[in-house]
Amino acid sequence: MNALTATNFNFKGQTDVYHGKVRDVYSIGDTLVMVATDRISAFDVVLPKGIPYKGQMLNQIAAKFLDATADIVPNWKLATPDPMVTVGRRCQGFPVEMIVRGYLCGSAWRAYKNGVREICGVKIPDGMRENQAFETPIITPTTKAELGQHDEDISKEEIIAQGLVSAEDYAMLEQYTLALFKRGSEIAAKRGLILVDTKYEFGKCDGQIYLMDEIHTPDSSRYFYADGYEERFEKGEAQKQLSKEFVREWLMENGFQGKEGQQVPEMTDEIVAGITNRYMELYENITGEKFEKTDTSNLLERIEKNIEAYL
Repeated sequence: MNALTATNFNFKGQTDVYHGKVRDVYSIGDTLVMVATDRISAFDVVLPKGIPYKGQMLNQIAAKFLDATADIVPNWKLATPDPMVTVGRRCQGFPVEMIVRGYLCGSAWRAYKNGVREICGVKIPDGMRENQAFETPIITPTTKAELGQHDEDISKEEIIAQGLVSAEDYAMLEQYTLALFKRGSEIAAKRGLILVDTKYEFGKCDGQIYLMDEIHTPDSSRYFYADGYEERFEKGEAQKQLSKEFVREWLMENGFQGKEGQQVPEMTDEIVAGITNRYMELYENITGEKFEKTDTSNLLERIEKNIEAYL
C-alpha cells in the first residue's frame, strides 16, 4: 500500500500552491484544487509517515457531508475529479475555526479537570463529568494557525474586538455552525453514532459566506457509538469512539504531545496499518457504506491526469 505524502504539480494557469498539514491546495484563477494527501497530523505536528487510503477516505466523507448540508449554507465544493481531490471556489477564509462541542471531552475535559471553568469565553458549570452532554452545544473558536504553529483559543468578544471577523459576520458563523452541527448530529444518529464535537471553517466569496474545507470527517470531528454510551458514562468508563483521538492517545502514551524537545514515537508498519484499518472503520460507520480501495500503484500520475481532465 502506497501513501501519498507530498505533491508538486504544475497545472496550466497555476498561480500558487499551499502545503498545509494534511492538504495541498493549488490555486488556478478563481478555482482551488485541494488534494487530500495521506499525511496525518496530531498536536499540530505532521507525523513522519503517511497513512494509506486516509486521504481518499477523508475526501470522500467530506464530499458526502458537503452535499448533505448545502441547503444550510453554500459551500466551496464544485467537483471531486479524483477520490483524493476536491475542486472548488476560492474564498477568502476567516482567520478562525469554529469549534462546536456537544459533550465535555478531549482537550476541553483535560482543561476542566485542571480547574478551568471558562473556555473561549464560555462558562462551564461545576460538577460536570467526562463525556457529559452540555445542556446546549457550545462554540469554542480558535485562531487559524500557520503551519508548524498551534491554534490558540479565542473568545467571540476577542475575535470581534481584534477585527478578525465583523460582529455581523460572526453572528452568521454562529448560526451556520449550530445548524450544521444539528444536521451532522441527526445524520450520525441514523448511523448509531453521536457527533460529539467538530470544527468548521468559513470564508467569503463575492460578499457571501461559504463553508470551506472538510466537514464531519474523523480528522475534524469526534464521534461516540450511541450503543452503550449511557452505561459507560454512568460507570465512568471510556467511551468507544470514532475519531483521530486514538492517534493522539497512542502518542501521549509514548511521551509525545507536540511539546518542544519531544520525539514522535516510531511508526512501525504495524502501527501504520492499524491506523489505516481504524480509518476504514470510521469511514464505513460514518457513511454507512463499504470503503472501496482505489489503485495506489501510481497515485501522483492518476491524480494529475484526473485533475487535468477536469480543468
